[in-house]
Order: sequence, then structure tokens, then C-alpha cells
Amino acid sequence: MYKADDSRYDNGMQYERCGRSGVLLPKVSLGMWHNFGSVDPYERSREIVRFAFDHGVTHLDLANNYGPVYGSAEETLGRLMDDDLRPYRDELFISTKAGYDMWPGPYGNWGSRKYLMASLDQSLRRMHLDYVDLFYSHRYDPDTPLEEPLQALVDIVRSGKALYVGISRWPLEATRIAIDYLRRHDTPLLIYQGRLNMLDREPIDDGILQLCHQEGVGFISFSPLAQGLLTGRYLEGIPDDSRMAKAKFLRPDMLTDELMAQLRQWNDEAAAQGMSLAERALRWILEQQGVTSVLVGASSTRQLEQNLHCLA
Repeated sequence: MYKADDSRYDNGMQYERCGRSGVLLPKVSLGMWHNFGSVDPYERSREIVRFAFDHGVTHLDLANNYGPVYGSAEETLGRLMDDDLRPYRDELFISTKAGYDMWPGPYGNWGSRKYLMASLDQSLRRMHLDYVDLFYSHRYDPDTPLEEPLQALVDIVRSGKALYVGISRWPLEATRIAIDYLRRHDTPLLIYQGRLNMLDREPIDDGILQLCHQEGVGFISFSPLAQGLLTGRYLEGIPDDSRMAKAKFLRPDMLTDELMAQLRQWNDEAAAQGMSLAERALRWILEQQGVTSVLVGASSTRQLEQNLHCLA
């Protein structure tokens, strides 16, 4: 039977207040987008999650279609809850999302009330949970009136199936409306999840991060290492076993001479400061005003351990 490390809150993890809420999130959170699906060895996933929790990583981030296959990352978490984590449920902050394609037909995608509510019910069953701490609208739906997904989020909190709500990748004006609507309906927006890293600064350039900071909304960055580009793995070319070699999420034509030169410059600057490129990239995000946490993925405990060095 798993027993969590007694020193898990003394292992160097730092916690940041999420906006103007009562929630403290670890500065490094665990994203379960990859490496936790049905195609991945369960014992490896289990080892990573145990290591994370033993080092103070209390926030686990999922979505309905994480895997592969769709839904299987949530099923892995459900198995972990039964095998290891149930005694520690109140120490965990678990999030999931709906917004991208999940099941066939017109009700398994985008932002309708029917989809969001049905998806959360399915997610809870897969994760063997009565509620999630945080439920997100995973993306902006340009064809559905904003009041529909927003009122669904309000009603989900009122139903007790989620304690807090968030949005991900919504444009600036829609985010402004969401903040106002949710606040007026006594369900303040807890957090915004957006892609932010040294190569992709869209939330800064578009004003999202500034708006969140001004309005007391937390911000969590996904893809903080740009799918591995900021780990140093591609400094000498494209490894045969890499995502780029498989043209999965990264294409070989993205690694231009200009990008390679920039990555090598950043790597040299990091080395001069006694850091890896990945550590420097994660620190850069955490230094941005308004950022609460970064979501890191991990395919091994060693990789997660290296990422946690950004807090040293």
C-alpha cells in the first residue's frame, strides 16, 4: 500500500496564490496530456504520479480526451485513486476539461451546455471521483452564445460537481465577458490556462496575462517547454525517437536555422547561470507577473525531477 512521503511539503515545492482566491497551487503542476493513457504502461504512470505527490506536486491536470485513447488518462487517474491516492484526496487539486472532440455526433464537441455537463459526468465516472476541484471550458466556441457555456459552468459549481471553474484559450474580449459574467453569478473565474513559453508569448502579446492579473484571475501555462523544443533535445538535430522525428505535434520543418540559433543562444545563457535550458525556460514563465503555475508533462520520474530543479 502506497504511503506518501512524510516530507512531501518540505521537499522544495513552492506554492502560489491563484489570483485573488483562497487556492494555493504548486508552481510546478503535473499535466497528464501525454504518457498517462491506455497506450502507456500503468506502472510507469503510477511511479510518476507518486513521485510528483511525494515532492509536493498537488495539482493534477487532465481533460476528457487526454490519452490516447480518449478518456484513458482519466481512467488511469481513477485507477490511481483506487490504488494509491484515495486517502490523500483532500490534499489534491484535480482539474479536467471539455471543449474539444470527445464522442461522435453533434453533442460531443465545442461549448454547448449539453456537452459540458455530459462530459463532466463521464469524467467523474472515469476518475472515480464525486467532484473535481476545477472544471474548464477547454476552448472558446465562436458559434455558441457566451452565456450558454458560462451558465453551464455556474450550474456545475452549484451542483457540487466542481468547486471552481476555469477557461482555456479564450480570446481577450470573450475572457473579459467571462470574468464579468461569472463574478455576477457568484462563481468567480479561478484561472485561465494558456500556452505560454519563451517561443510563444501570445498571452502576453494579446493582453490575456495582464487582464488576468488585473482582475485577480490565476494563470497556468501549458506547453511551457514548447513540446520539447526548450529542453535542449534538439540542439544537435532531430533525435530518431523524438516527437519531431515522428512528426507528432512538431514537424521537422519547424526547426529552422534561425530557431536553432536562438535555442543554442538560450542554452549557452542558461549554462552560464548553471542551469539547463529547460530550467531557464520554466523559470522565465514563473517570473512573468500574473503567472501562478506551469504544467509540465513527464515520461519518467527523472524528467520530472529535472523540471522541479527550476524551483531550486
